[in-house]
Amino acid sequence: MKFKLIALFCFCSVSFFGVAQDSANITDLPVTDSLSKEASAKELHNMLEKAVLTYLKDYKELKQVDSIWQQELMNSDLYAEMNQAIQEGESLENVPRQINRDTLIARLDRLNAKTPFKISYNTSLEKVINYYLKWRKESVQRLMSLSHYYFPLFEEKLDQYNIPLEMKYLAIVESALNPRAKSRVGATGLWQFMYPTGKMHGLEVTSYVDARMSPERSTEAAAQYLSTLYGMFNDWDLALAAYNSGPGNVSKAIRRSGGQTDYWKLRNYLPRETAGYVPSFIATMYLFEYASEHGFKSAKPQITYFETDTIQVKQALNFEMIEDITGVDQDLLEFLNPSFKLGVIPQIEGKQYHLRLPRKEAGLFVANEDLIYKYVAQKHKEANMPTKEELLEPVRYRVRSGDFLGKIAARYGVRVSQIKQWNNLRSNNLRIGQYLSIFPKNSYASRSKSNTNKHYIVRQGDSLWSISRKFPGVSVQEIQKWNDISGSRLKPGMKLKISNG
Repeated sequence: MKFKLIALFCFCSVSFFGVAQDSANITDLPVTDSLSKEASAKELHNMLEKAVLTYLKDYKELKQVDSIWQQELMNSDLYAEMNQAIQEGESLENVPRQINRDTLIARLDRLNAKTPFKISYNTSLEKVINYYLKWRKESVQRLMSLSHYYFPLFEEKLDQYNIPLEMKYLAIVESALNPRAKSRVGATGLWQFMYPTGKMHGLEVTSYVDARMSPERSTEAAAQYLSTLYGMFNDWDLALAAYNSGPGNVSKAIRRSGGQTDYWKLRNYLPRETAGYVPSFIATMYLFEYASEHGFKSAKPQITYFETDTIQVKQALNFEMIEDITGVDQDLLEFLNPSFKLGVIPQIEGKQYHLRLPRKEAGLFVANEDLIYKYVAQKHKEANMPTKEELLEPVRYRVRSGDFLGKIAARYGVRVSQIKQWNNLRSNNLRIGQYLSIFPKNSYASRSKSNTNKHYIVRQGDSLWSISRKFPGVSVQEIQKWNDISGSRLKPGMKLKISNG
């Protein structure tokens, strides 16, 4: 449907969230409690449509972040710029001076007095600060905009582990506050965890989820890791260096330097990248702490981290469904929930996944949970069942020794979930001799005979996930690759190439 029926019904049903009620009586509507568990999909549809028609004229769009700030949320080039700054900062010899040296020395002394880091003037640090002010001022200003959302989360987690709150600037040096940042060697997320280190700290990586991209979980893991590193070296500068290059390299540098434990005296024994790492961290701290003195102005968000909340998801959901249900734009959903790589929150036995939403919309979701999951179940059922255009005569398949659902699904170009749906299977277990009804699709039959590309026109309500299910054997990642799509955002009318080759 063109209108976000579920979202509108939720707004119309829950009066304590302040929906406009001037032109009608909210009690005239059927609320979720009156919805029988046995209600049919048609009754549900009619109820939602009635709610829409009654209150459409009063409906106000949800407040999203303003357009300027939202552009910053989705900006991915800051990470590349920050990496370039770290690499170039140490090699620049002729950066024009942007600040009086005596003024800089005095400010660094004041900064040193209020932090546990060893901050003092040196030419390397001065070069990096001048470099940022001359060549990267716009980038730093954009990072300041992003920091309004992330820093409260960082400070909360760092405080729990008795880590200096200034360590929040480390995430800027690591990832430029891009939760999906990925380095050339595979370090991922705001805090740039490598796969093994992430696993050590409980950050799971699956086809659907990369917990290294979760702001909450990765920040918790980073705080734990930094606490461990400080326990090893009893020095926050060395803990920073070890975070970047590994504790082994720092220990080796200490030995090679004759036992020095002052970062600035052993930095020449560290890897080149790490030698520029701590100066970049301190330069970032300086620029943020003295932002007004340098004329920085950053856009502030209309939503902050503490104005969001999480809900436990009880069924598989994709971001397209969530937008329909809550009215929250998919771009904002991706920003708030970056760990779901494909825009899908899976349902996996033994696992719990949480969805982060603006607080008001989270409340609406919880208040209408039964209705929402009934709607979601119907959508899943519709997605799994073949349409009239796709339906052929069912194949009666007899399970043989060595068969499993994945193998059978691949043979007929369908999905395991579809076979389970068609045969009311509660698990993946099969018995030899068991019969399965399978509906192979026309698109699968033609796929084996043709090597040409097809095209699909995106319709209202489509998502990459739902489109992939219309083409057996085609994955979300393949559609993204064929059409040069980086996220999960689609617009009605878009023409997607679906390769059959």
